Amino acid sequence: MTTYGTIPTSPSPAVNLDYIPSAQDRLNAGLATRRPWRQMFDLHRFGAPKSLSDAAARVRSNAGYFLTNYSTVVLVILLLSLLYHPISLIVFVATMAAWLFLYFLRDEPLAIFGRTISDRAVLIALAVVTVGLLMLTRATSNIVLSMVIGVVVVVVHGGMRKTDELFQDEEDTAGGLLRFSGGRSSSSS
Repeated sequence: MTTYGTIPTSPSPAVNLDYIPSAQDRLNAGLATRRPWRQMFDLHRFGAPKSLSDAAARVRSNAGYFLTNYSTVVLVILLLSLLYHPISLIVFVATMAAWLFLYFLRDEPLAIFGRTISDRAVLIALAVVTVGLLMLTRATSNIVLSMVIGVVVVVVHGGMRKTDELFQDEEDTAGGLLRFSGGRSSSSS
């Protein structure tokens, strides 16, 4: 039997998919801090604050407790504002993918040309690139307006929602964006 005219098959190179389960675990851990939406919008827990300092304390407490929910709300408002700017939306999705893979979902420090890059440097570089790319899409005023609207929504909700039933650990509120990095510490070179 001849094999003339057939295409030789060779085993395909192994694809390293080891990062997928750990990425899923890290994403699930980040989303696990999300509080139930029903708890966030419980109408019996809303009331006017007694003073400005009471409102500020409520905003701080609610921001720590509902951090993931508030981030989701701001990102949805930003996403909705970009629907009329499809190029900006594509850039936004691409930069969010870069954020996920280069910052939130990696297990080990980023190394480029054998040099370890610190988390702070990655955070600053991604922020600058994100803002720069979105400014190049000429939707800057739209993006700034949607971010302002998002912050106003968060502050109004945080100031009006009572905090007497919220219980949280100190480590839940510490760290902000850096808490998603899994508490790793990397050295800068």
